Amino acid sequence: MSSDVEVPNDAGSPIASALDQVGPRLRRVRDQRGLTLTEAAHRTGMSKSTLSRLETGQRRPSLELLLPLAQAYRVPLDDLVGAPEVGDPRIRLKPRKVKGRTVLPLTRPGGIQAWKIVIPRTQSDPAPRAHDGFEWLYVLSGRMRLVLGDQDLVLGEGEAAEFDTQVPHWFGSTGEEPAEVLSIFGRPGERMLVRASGNADVHEDHH
Repeated sequence: MSSDVEVPNDAGSPIASALDQVGPRLRRVRDQRGLTLTEAAHRTGMSKSTLSRLETGQRRPSLELLLPLAQAYRVPLDDLVGAPEVGDPRIRLKPRKVKGRTVLPLTRPGGIQAWKIVIPRTQSDPAPRAHDGFEWLYVLSGRMRLVLGDQDLVLGEGEAAEFDTQVPHWFGSTGEEPAEVLSIFGRPGERMLVRASGNADVHEDHH
């Protein structure tokens, strides 16, 4: 199942500008790895035409397409996406500790926000909270526990969940191993559309 993230249509927006650079980055990294389109397509399980359209900018990149490419090319996801050039370009986005977790921002402040979060094994005590917005979570490695309203779920590597953050929620470790998670958050009016797949059916449609 394919999924697409809706981004602002404004061609001059930071997110749109960043996405425009994804194609050339994909081509450059593939060339650096010495892979043909056919070989790269085989490694990622996607079609050669899809990969070609991504590299030429004819298809907008989505997380479901970029994540297997990052894994196949053995590069961080943020190397493919890049940080939007907003403000002083000398300012680098750096990891920081937030409540015991390592958080790496993938976007600059303003608009839809993306982070890569490393959750240590000890972060397993639920503390649900609610606030305005929408959040999309994708498990990069390990297993993540998600408490969403009256649901208590465990998501494994490659599984995703999207939810309205007005529902009391918390995500953390299962207590057995660390987890690495990609989080995308949008406030009201910055709605993104993602279709989640996996064993846990936690996708909700919001209108």
